[in-house]
Amino acid sequence: MTDLTITRMLDAPRELVFAAWTNPDHLAKWWGPKDFTASSCTLKLTEGGRWRTCVTDGAVEYWASGVYHEIVPPERLVFSFSWEEPKGTREHDTLVTVTFSDRDGKTEMTFHQAIFRTVAERDGHVGGWQECFADLAAHLREPT
Repeated sequence: MTDLTITRMLDAPRELVFAAWTNPDHLAKWWGPKDFTASSCTLKLTEGGRWRTCVTDGAVEYWASGVYHEIVPPERLVFSFSWEEPKGTREHDTLVTVTFSDRDGKTEMTFHQAIFRTVAERDGHVGGWQECFADLAAHLREPT
């Protein structure tokens, strides 16, 4: 299969988890894999609005961007995702769907990304997203 699904239980209300995905101040604190920082997070949170982020390991910048397709606070977020090439061109677009379900004050977050061109490309994203979501969980414990 060339899609990726990750489900995590987060110890925070879904309104806060949704805000962590949709507020650039929150997003900048957890976006990016381990040992990376988000140096830029801009978004226009409307359907058809664009988002763009930059993560860096201190030496190299990695830009990603996309367009919001569906925004249903605090239940669902759908957007395109693509890494940008250094020349400004975009790599292959995937579609990300994130759902947020209330579980007695906690949030079950289901992340789905599709369609990757190859299984290897999909597998290359698993670790990065898992590290992002570990940072998200840590941020939700102290969202200041």
